[in-house]
Amino acid sequence: MRFEGTKSYVADKDLKVAVNAAIALERPLLIKGEPGTGKTVLAAEIADALKAPLIEWHIKSTTKAIHGLYEYDAVARLRDSQLGDPRVSDIANYIRRGKLWEAFTSKQRPVLLIDEIDKADIEFPNDLLLEIDRMEFHVYETGETVKARQRPAVIITSNNEKELPDAFLRRCFFHYIRFPDPETMQAIVEVHYPGIKQRLVAEALKLFYEIREVPGLKKKPSTSELLDWLKLLMVEDVTPEMLRERDPKKLIPPLHGALLKNEQDVHLFERLAFLSRREGR
Repeated sequence: MRFEGTKSYVADKDLKVAVNAAIALERPLLIKGEPGTGKTVLAAEIADALKAPLIEWHIKSTTKAIHGLYEYDAVARLRDSQLGDPRVSDIANYIRRGKLWEAFTSKQRPVLLIDEIDKADIEFPNDLLLEIDRMEFHVYETGETVKARQRPAVIITSNNEKELPDAFLRRCFFHYIRFPDPETMQAIVEVHYPGIKQRLVAEALKLFYEIREVPGLKKKPSTSELLDWLKLLMVEDVTPEMLRERDPKKLIPPLHGALLKNEQDVHLFERLAFLSRREGR
């Protein structure tokens, strides 16, 4: 099983090496990077390239490690017992399989995505150490032990909202997805919009990277936001000349709502425009 990228995902050499190293070592691949750099999509692309099933576990602040294994619905069993349902005699009828259970019992070696692990409680990664190491867990209600048929390829993403425990990090192969340079970004744009006007892309990319370099910006626009912005520029028939315009009164880029996602950054550009007008008097 080797990952060499796909037609719809531009992966640089370092990322390919990281994916294949994690697969060879049979270690989880921990991916970090700015939001919008393709961390979550990577798992789907790996599954597509390896012709493997994809199992996605999207983590929330309320997610517990046990949810990935199984959940016992005691309330449903109590309700059924009051109604005289014969299923209550078998507790297995009230065990809901989690994503790890699904991955462990998959007939074909799957790709398991544990998305945004840093959203959960700080103890969440530690609570998964044993299961990820041994590839098995015990179901106390039924007394059975679930063992993985084959070790899944595990992709774990993090946005660095919380520090992950050292014991967990030791068990992972780590890769940081750097923000794409203009050349790589142009290749990404071409994948999503084949045959797009190159002059428009050149001006848009120049403006996009200028925006990202503005001091004091609270949230830098990401790759996905650039793609949305380019789509709007094409829909509204914005020309390269309109993007190149440096009128101080129009310092905020056209259709900026696709790039600037909070009022602080919009106000920052408005202040810059005001200062630019004052200096121009």
